[in-house]
Amino acid sequence: MSETMTELMNPGTTTRDAAFPYAPGDWTSAEAESVARGDGIALTEDHWTTIKALQGYFATHERPNMRELHDALEEDMHSKGGLKYLYEIFPGGPVAQGCRFAGLEVPSGAADRSFGSVQ
Repeated sequence: MSETMTELMNPGTTTRDAAFPYAPGDWTSAEAESVARGDGIALTEDHWTTIKALQGYFATHERPNMRELHDALEEDMHSKGGLKYLYEIFPGGPVAQGCRFAGLEVPSGAADRSFGSVQ
């Protein structure tokens, strides 16, 4: 079944990056790199891991639960320092900035200074 209007109107024209199976239909890794460059960030393997995790979470959850999302991201990066590390590589917040890089709508509350972002 088609996921986006582009796929409905132009079947077969959208090719997804196999490395990002849960990416939005119109998202590309080149676009993510461009957005990150605009924020002064060079994407590393840990950034890509987080982007994939965010895309996977949003693909399987109708409504993002910020607490659950934070916990999942912290667990993914636990060996490197958890959320503290994620805030180092995503200075705008792992959820807020990570969602922008992943081509996802930033959930409400992610840009709140007290929860989810430091911007």
